[in-house]
Amino acid sequence: MARQARQRVPEGPAPDPAVQKLRIRYTKRGRLRFTSSRDFQRALERALRRADVPMAFSAGFHPHPKISYANAAATGTASEAEYFEISVTQRVEPESVRAALDEALPEGIDILQVVEAAPGALADRLEASDWVLEFQGLPIEVLQAAVEALLSRDTAEVTRLTKSGPRTFDVRGSIVSARVLTPSDALADTVATHAVGPDCAILRMVVRHTTPAVRPDDILTALREIADLQPPRSPLVTRLAQGPLDTATARVTDPLE
Repeated sequence: MARQARQRVPEGPAPDPAVQKLRIRYTKRGRLRFTSSRDFQRALERALRRADVPMAFSAGFHPHPKISYANAAATGTASEAEYFEISVTQRVEPESVRAALDEALPEGIDILQVVEAAPGALADRLEASDWVLEFQGLPIEVLQAAVEALLSRDTAEVTRLTKSGPRTFDVRGSIVSARVLTPSDALADTVATHAVGPDCAILRMVVRHTTPAVRPDDILTALREIADLQPPRSPLVTRLAQGPLDTATARVTDPLE
């Protein structure tokens, strides 16, 4: 009878158990919006060490800190509402963690809020996103006509190249609301993310999270294909919020409440 191979067991003591889970909201602003997910993960792990956060680690031959990420914005997209969770081996004061971690991260990645995690999965609470797209040099009436043409459709299919090849899907069904703002409207609503001039058209929209995820780039593709929208330059895209969707008001609410 062939010998059974011995199962390898990691040497040393088991990792300390997690006693608390924290949910954290952070931003990606300015040049930091070009940070990739991998770059952010490395920066975060360094910052957690510098901030002396008592991180819980996984077991096994290659322990890693218990961090989970939820629905990160694409590289190049700014955001006021990115989220991750961490598990710690000692109970901590959330505000102390927020201040220490914010100090340890580069400017542009700002820690806005830390709370103790409520029951349930954070990802399940991220039902929709509130986006603002700022088009410099695009007449407002041109953007308004394009958005009206898209909203008048029952469906609007686009094709995106994925790792497994081209994939075609509908973007119209994911759009909960969309409205075009003037610069003065945006300033009054505090949604402009930088100084905007009089020749800036602004699109604010609430988009339901679906599978596959409909991104602002997909909606721009639909606007180009349906209404021949050709802005003189790429818009600045910012996620203002993501969380539970209030269907009665078409608003995105706070997932940390």
